[in-house]
Amino acid sequence: MPGWTQILIVLVLIVLLFGRGKISDMMGDVAKGIRSFKKGLSDEDEVKSAQPEPKTIDATVAREGSSEKNKASHG
Repeated sequence: MPGWTQILIVLVLIVLLFGRGKISDMMGDVAKGIRSFKKGLSDEDEVKSAQPEPKTIDATVAREGSSEKNKASHG
């Protein structure tokens, strides 16, 4: 396992290579990505819960007399 001095040296090298501004930009992008991912997951859950369950339709044959009454009342 690396010691604290080795970790400190690696961190200093990273800061020197990329610069403080670039590292903070990268971390900001990572944070935005994580937030977007979490939002996508929560939106997906809301869409699943918001969808109504499918309804079944009973197919029944109407009587001729009742259909004639409906035609007379509508037209």
